[in-house]
Amino acid sequence: MRLGTSLFRSYDDPASWASDMKRLGFRASVCPIGKDADDALIEAYRRESERHDVLIGEVGAWSNPISPDDAVRKAALEHCKERLALAERVGARCCVNIAGSRGEQWDGPHPDNFSDDTFALVVDTVREIIDAVKPRQTFYTLETMPWVFPDSADCYMKLIRAIDRSAFAVHLDPVNMISSPRVFYRNGDMIRDFFSKLGPYIKNCHAKDIKLAGRLTVHLDEAIPGQGALDYRTFLTELHKLDPDTPLIIEHLTKEEEYMQGASFIRRTAESLTIPL
Repeated sequence: MRLGTSLFRSYDDPASWASDMKRLGFRASVCPIGKDADDALIEAYRRESERHDVLIGEVGAWSNPISPDDAVRKAALEHCKERLALAERVGARCCVNIAGSRGEQWDGPHPDNFSDDTFALVVDTVREIIDAVKPRQTFYTLETMPWVFPDSADCYMKLIRAIDRSAFAVHLDPVNMISSPRVFYRNGDMIRDFFSKLGPYIKNCHAKDIKLAGRLTVHLDEAIPGQGALDYRTFLTELHKLDPDTPLIIEHLTKEEEYMQGASFIRRTAESLTIPL
């Protein structure tokens, strides 16, 4: 696998981006290119990525293409198509979004998020995005989430079969599927089950951690890798069985120091398992 990072600062040129990734020992990164990049800049980032062996793991398409607001939905669909096209051009492993939400909060819970109608809408939405772009190298993926499809391995497999597009693949964030104390304490079993069912489809993964608080009702909070209960030994062991270029992207931190703290823990764990990063 390739350990990678979300961006902790903005970049004006591809050389400074690649230099930062190499300096910090990361072999993968989220896409540093904004929506206004022209062809020359996209090609420059692609060249620097190849020259420094820093893989662009994902192009984010964060938006709500299943919004009940038609204007928001249409804008999100166009955004997803543009970002998937960018992922194809820049050589990214995947374009990633969440399925969205039927509520006003684009990434939040809603009573209709797990309805049959919403499942059908997600299927139609992903098909429309993929069919408009027709990617040949990259993939469109949905990040696993706690309160919308896909929220489990079985749900993800059901989506793969229903969407029926070879350019649809899997983006795994195991922390986002830990939504109860039962799964929290047995998350290694959940991780093994996910990889056994969906391993060949996984194109990119997120790395973070999770804590369970001892107060009612249930409080689960994100943490820096190594400061929670995610079973990283199982996570890394299963990832190591996949394509060696599969990225593991540390996310949701704010400072370079925090990213390096999380990276240090993951590297130590991988070294104890004799797994190269």
